[in-house]
Amino acid sequence: MAEDIVIPVSLFALIFASLYVFWTTRNKERLALIEKGADPTLFKTKSSGSSYSTFKYGLLFIGIALGIVSGYFLEEAGMQEEAAYFSMIFLFGGIGLVVAFLLQKKFDK
Repeated sequence: MAEDIVIPVSLFALIFASLYVFWTTRNKERLALIEKGADPTLFKTKSSGSSYSTFKYGLLFIGIALGIVSGYFLEEAGMQEEAAYFSMIFLFGGIGLVVAFLLQKKFDK
């Protein structure tokens, strides 16, 4: 009974501790660089790539949805359930990422 509670709690504690150490270390490094004379604008992220990330993830999820639907049709046609779903999800998810890359390349021109 205790294992049912300990494992999820320890997982969330591990995730929280990892993020806490990452953010505090990053903050200390940035403060040390600023004290040595680094420009604070150095730490700002460029937002040009983030506008395409939403587009990329959207196409990925559309591809995954199409993979689930086509996996269902393959399963109904007689293919094994696991093979049908996993193969189609990865295939259409990958196609979605390739399409996102090609469209991003086209938009950058």
